Amino acid sequence: MTPAPAVPFADALARGALVLDGGLSNQLAAQGCDLSDALWSARLLADGPEQIERAHAAYVRAGARVLITAGYQATFEGFAARGIGRAKAAELLRGSVTLARRAGAGEGGEGGGPPWVAASVGPYGAMLADGSEYRGRYGLSVAELERFHRPRIEALAGAGPDVLALETVPDVDEAEALLRAVEGCGVPVWLSYSVAGGRTRAGQPLREAFALADGNDQVVAVGVNCCEPDDAYPAVQLAAEVARKPVVVYPNSGELWDAQARAWRGRPTFDPDRVAAWRAAGARLIGGCCRVGPAEIARLARVLEPSPPEPAPPGRTP
Repeated sequence: MTPAPAVPFADALARGALVLDGGLSNQLAAQGCDLSDALWSARLLADGPEQIERAHAAYVRAGARVLITAGYQATFEGFAARGIGRAKAAELLRGSVTLARRAGAGEGGEGGGPPWVAASVGPYGAMLADGSEYRGRYGLSVAELERFHRPRIEALAGAGPDVLALETVPDVDEAEALLRAVEGCGVPVWLSYSVAGGRTRAGQPLREAFALADGNDQVVAVGVNCCEPDDAYPAVQLAAEVARKPVVVYPNSGELWDAQARAWRGRPTFDPDRVAAWRAAGARLIGGCCRVGPAEIARLARVLEPSPPEPAPPGRTP
């Protein structure tokens, strides 16, 4: 069995900032993978697991200390639409954790041991594959969303990840459902919203959204992802103030997705030099999301590297 890191994830967070990986889909595309299927990168859990492992390894080489699995769009319902039964789907979900573990071990544990593995739990809208995760407000109750999320959370938790990444959450109702669904699973979680203009994608105040994590000991970090880089800094500040926990932040490149043309528009604004300000504001998990690749993560990792100790003056012991 591939070894997990010796230091628990929450303890590592307490010691300092950790570098997250970047966008898995853009790295898979760079490797020549076709992601046009409704399952997106999750399709490769069944059809090309070696490609996923290769993509994870590219981020480890770039300096990532936390790998987010390919489970974002992987659900029992999505796999069922492809004719994959529940037993096989559960196996594929668990396999997403194994692939990340194996990729970290295959790179020799660079950077101080094997990387931590965060099992991705995407929002309900990701399963719909119609952009709903950037709107929220699906017309489902909190209880219905909890029932949707719980089975795959149980499958992922059974694979022994270091943390569950409840990510790209568009609204407070779904965040509440996710936090209910993870209760008792035995794995710490981070809660990360997709935001725009200082509000959740569904339009709720971020103060209200981040407050859900305050006092919840299972939540080890709270913050934002899959957002504009310009939205990151104020969100980090507010998350640290409201939730009183380490903050997670991994924005997109800053380019905009044209759904009709199925192409990215604009110019990237993701600048790894911003991360020093994010860290000073309370960020402890820092990386990138869509269109942020290994080159940007490598630059980010250099910015976050602890400064080497100054040499002792001649004739004196350190």
